[in-house]
Amino acid sequence: MIFSEQIEQFTSALDLSLSSKNFVKVSLGNYKGNEEALKQILVRQVLIKRESKLAFTFRYKTRDVVKNLNLNEGINLISEYLITGFKIGTLFTTERDLILEELNNGKIVLRETKPSTKEVPTENHDKEKSRLIKSESKPYFTELKITDTDGKVFKNAQDKFRQINHYVEILSSLIKELPEGTIKKVADMGSGKGYLTFALYDYLHSVLKLNSEVVGVEYRQDMVDLCNSVAKKSAFDRLKFAQGTIEDYNAETVNLLIALHACDTATDDAIYKGIKANAELIVVAPCCHKQIRREIEQNKVKNDVSFLTKYGIFLERQAEMVTDGIRALILEYFGYKTKVFEFISDAHTPKNVLVVGIKKSPKSSVGSQISEEQEVILQKIKASKEYFGIGYHHLERLLNL
Repeated sequence: MIFSEQIEQFTSALDLSLSSKNFVKVSLGNYKGNEEALKQILVRQVLIKRESKLAFTFRYKTRDVVKNLNLNEGINLISEYLITGFKIGTLFTTERDLILEELNNGKIVLRETKPSTKEVPTENHDKEKSRLIKSESKPYFTELKITDTDGKVFKNAQDKFRQINHYVEILSSLIKELPEGTIKKVADMGSGKGYLTFALYDYLHSVLKLNSEVVGVEYRQDMVDLCNSVAKKSAFDRLKFAQGTIEDYNAETVNLLIALHACDTATDDAIYKGIKANAELIVVAPCCHKQIRREIEQNKVKNDVSFLTKYGIFLERQAEMVTDGIRALILEYFGYKTKVFEFISDAHTPKNVLVVGIKKSPKSSVGSQISEEQEVILQKIKASKEYFGIGYHHLERLLNL
């Protein structure tokens, strides 16, 4: 056990380095305490919502656990761990490294060495990254209450700004899989307040230098009026918002169709529109998988997962997977390479599933003669429906499969 006097000198030096802005990190090692599988603790300084904190990474034998504490709590926890089991503590600063160690003979050593680094690391919680959409000189961000007139992101809009950029990054990587110049018309189904619609238009025109037409389809007239006003103020001449439903929108010439969080069968309506248009890229983030859940509940087929689906929460998750799984199969039937993946847009929003269809060829459109590969897919869809007691899938019915 390291004596309190040495701990006090160590933590005082830590406190001073934080206030002097020359703190680099703290490392605690050679653990002999009672916490099972704990091997090391690493501590760095981070900035979270404009407040400086200490980020603790607890390294166990098979996992890492991260906790963020305010500065005083963090210093006290370091002191406590030095008392209760860590035999070595090292404070790294740009001025010096300070090493606190209890030797095998019980002797306590506090020694100073030359600094390992002369640079103070960034306090940003996430690694600094070059965003595709910047906040500066973007009138639409100001109009939508994301930034002030100087381009500074409002504190309560930080999560939304990161989310917008994350969506654009995903779409950017998918667009790159298409032949150059493919994206001539984009439809954002259920565009809401237009956050993504504006950012995507900005990316297509400012970054990719495309002259793409972008349309946001939204049922609420007040949102349509607001977004058209913002588009005009932003001089986005090829961006417009139209009032209406996904079901009624004419998507014949659309190359990229997006539908984020369209509820229940509205996602099927969006995919149907994309398939009918032979859109080169279809991207949906489904929610509220009620139609298939009702089918499963009504028919109550006994199968290998019945022991799970008798619980509401597991039934809900099963319905989500089955619904989106069949959607992916239907996209494959019509000549799309599919991707289904989960992503988390930031630390404060729930997980989302994206279902993506990238057109492989101009063939296999609605109404054409089916191939052997398509017949196999139809059999998979049929078997899945029988297994789970599903009478019909809404997208299947729309496409007359």
